[in-house]
Amino acid sequence: MTRVNALRVERTPALIRSQVVENLRQAILDRRLAPGQRLIERELVELTGVSRTSVREALRELAAEGLVTAIPNRGTVVTSVSAEEARQLYQVRSVLEALAGRLFVEHASPVQRKALVRALERIERLTAKGSPVLAAKDAFYDVLFEGGGNDALRSVVGSLHARVSVLRSLSLSVPGRLEHSTKELRAIVDAVQAGDADAAAAACARHVEEAGRAGLIALSEQDGA
Repeated sequence: MTRVNALRVERTPALIRSQVVENLRQAILDRRLAPGQRLIERELVELTGVSRTSVREALRELAAEGLVTAIPNRGTVVTSVSAEEARQLYQVRSVLEALAGRLFVEHASPVQRKALVRALERIERLTAKGSPVLAAKDAFYDVLFEGGGNDALRSVVGSLHARVSVLRSLSLSVPGRLEHSTKELRAIVDAVQAGDADAAAAACARHVEEAGRAGLIALSEQDGA
């Protein structure tokens, strides 16, 4: 685990646990902590500079999100996603995001529509620079789901967020996927601006289906490595 950098936590007492959780979560999404990798408390204490209690609490929270798994007689490891699990998550995502696109067209305010455009423009700028886009994509989806006005949908999506983020990171690792993904998001925004709920739903579903193809390719390459 000596190759893991930037995990050290700033000592703000009220925020220590959340900082540990966020740093470890990001290391998992960035694949600095690889699927199946064992997470040794002593090493995490050294890397983060916090107490063992804080590390344990953070690992419990990440386990609740599905990002790490406690295995008897082995300890805690970074959760691995199987191809079948990924297929199932992509199927669920496709339905949820298609509904989100439709609801956004039907219910979003002018302010929210402008916010979606701005979120896309930020993704496009980052893509052009070759910079990381996961946080910007999260912001795009935050606007999309909020604009639909369906709290139940947002709750379901929130429960899947961590595992979806892992798959999103994986799919974007496929060469050329980032550029295609950005074009697919542009198609969603174009449909929204045209006021076409059917087209927005279809564009959202298509985006997830393409992400699924890329993610499964990346999983296959990972398993074969």
